[in-house]
Amino acid sequence: MPQSLVKILVHIVFSTKNRMAIITPEIEPGLFGYIHGIVKNHDARLITANGTADHVHLLVSLGRNDVAELIGDIKRSSSTWIKKQDRRFSQFYWQKGYGVFSIGRSQVAAVSKYIADQKEHHKTQSFQDEFRVLLKKYDVDYDERFVWD
Repeated sequence: MPQSLVKILVHIVFSTKNRMAIITPEIEPGLFGYIHGIVKNHDARLITANGTADHVHLLVSLGRNDVAELIGDIKRSSSTWIKKQDRRFSQFYWQKGYGVFSIGRSQVAAVSKYIADQKEHHKTQSFQDEFRVLLKKYDVDYDERFVWD
């Protein structure tokens, strides 16, 4: 086969450092637009993005990309971008780690809805509790001592 054809769908989740509630509603559209551009520059496609003041969820079609390189670029570049938007974001940082969960094509609608409902969902559940549920749902082994920063 002369072509390399790939479709890998992933649900990416990461928080601000120490879950600092710093992502304001006013900055969200610009932040997600900026992240969209980073994803596109990696020849990937951002299907949907949303989050709350302390974390983001991204649904991405990776193609032939290295997920660690993509997330590193998203975090590094968007952190620099957000700090330039206003002095109140001068202490903005992303946490060191992240979660990436593979999904099937049939799950895109459900995961997209889950991401869209983030603000409502987090009226009753913390990011930490949500992340633990995701780790359990996707059967990811982890050590609680090393999940949070």
